[in-house]
Amino acid sequence: MPNVDRLQCLNLANSIVPLTRDVHRYEETVVFPAYEAALTMAKASLSSVTRLRAEHIEDECFAGEVTEALLAIGHGEGTENAEAVGFMLRGFFESLRRHIAFEREHLLPRIGIDE
Repeated sequence: MPNVDRLQCLNLANSIVPLTRDVHRYEETVVFPAYEAALTMAKASLSSVTRLRAEHIEDECFAGEVTEALLAIGHGEGTENAEAVGFMLRGFFESLRRHIAFEREHLLPRIGIDE
């Protein structure tokens, strides 16, 4: 196992699920309703919002798995397969990147937020 900062693993493990839930709650109570209100019936794509909500559930489950791995490492338990942990982290980050990219491209411009 590579040398890791165990305290940093613990800090991240303790913040990743609450942060993910807070961001999702904001999206579901502010961003998604604003997007739905901005759509006209001809341009309605509410299936996108349904899919994004489902992704939130998947992301939170994945965040829980990442948290468990980071807690184990942070508590000195290490891991049997560092490569598997790396794969897990890459998968989690890639899922979030795709989600954010879709929102930036499709939702935010529709509600008047340009980055």
